Amino acid sequence: MASGVKPRVKVPKSAAAGETITIKTLISHPMESGQRKDSDGNKIPSSIINHFTCDFNGQNVIDIVMEPAISTNPYFEFDAVVPEAGEFTFTWEDDDGSTYTETKAIEVS
Repeated sequence: MASGVKPRVKVPKSAAAGETITIKTLISHPMESGQRKDSDGNKIPSSIINHFTCDFNGQNVIDIVMEPAISTNPYFEFDAVVPEAGEFTFTWEDDDGSTYTETKAIEVS
């Protein structure tokens, strides 16, 4: 597991039923390629976010597979329709097997 990883998500607190909202996500992650060596000459293991998903009340909203050339601290901005009150679940998967999850609730006004 990479150290200092921090997922951040911006979702409006409320929306009208059927409204399209903009969601912004950023995960602070060093994205180690596995090509560098530490001060002792040992290879630093690869640690790259390779998969991102967002679900709303169990329904998939977006599913992104990332390639090794993805930049450090990947940022995604996308739109989603809010049919009802519920919870967004954001999941980032690392190629070292780590998973990072964040949830945000939204109310329908």
